[in-house]
Amino acid sequence: MSFSLLRFGLTEMLSCGADLRRAALGATSIEEVADSVVRYFYAQALGDDGERECVMARFYMTVPFASLPPESQQFAARFLGDQPAGPELQCLTLLGTVGDEPGWNSRWSSQGHHAIPLPTVEFVKSAPMIAELVRAVGLDASDVVSPRPEVLRGMQGKTYNVFYVRDAAGSQYIPAQDFVDQYGVCSVLGFGGVLLTGEFYAVILFTRIAIPPETADRFRNIALDLKLGVSAAPIQGTFIPDEPPRSIEILEDA
Repeated sequence: MSFSLLRFGLTEMLSCGADLRRAALGATSIEEVADSVVRYFYAQALGDDGERECVMARFYMTVPFASLPPESQQFAARFLGDQPAGPELQCLTLLGTVGDEPGWNSRWSSQGHHAIPLPTVEFVKSAPMIAELVRAVGLDASDVVSPRPEVLRGMQGKTYNVFYVRDAAGSQYIPAQDFVDQYGVCSVLGFGGVLLTGEFYAVILFTRIAIPPETADRFRNIALDLKLGVSAAPIQGTFIPDEPPRSIEILEDA
């Protein structure tokens, strides 16, 4: 069922949550879930004129460096320069992406956000959107850089807040203001949390409409619905198995 983020009431919230749980149940990898989730919001969030309300939708999750595919390891290592990448280094990894530009429709096409290493607390705090995403779900930067099982276990029953920027233009939390201006991004809405297996995840919607606070508040429940769906799914790994190797370059782009 399509819906508008301008009028995202209780009925829309319940329907959306059920759709996401069903989508997750059919997946055997987190990457499959991520792809289904971003494509769901991109296709179903529609205005009265039938125009898509999302410019771009993305799904990120922290993945240890040692668990990344070789091509993703190479991408992440370039951010570090001469600094060695330990096997437990957490990388904020793009697992699902869709949007108005052809290059936004495959995670392998991402030229700047494919796998971002999070080596230190200072690095996380220096990236405004990442830092605010982490804060919004009730974690400290140190919990993402060096995950502690006792903290993550305490997060399992938490009702999450959302990352919500009503006015993206000029916001300190959205550094890519050229992207905002070029594509008419009005608002940014992120939701996520901590999976039962301990990974931090976040879905981010960049919209061409101004999302009202009431809609943003209802996405706390959507975050929990998605987590429940992933927890019940027959997940066998993070990535879709047997993907062909890809060539990845770092460029100043999405």
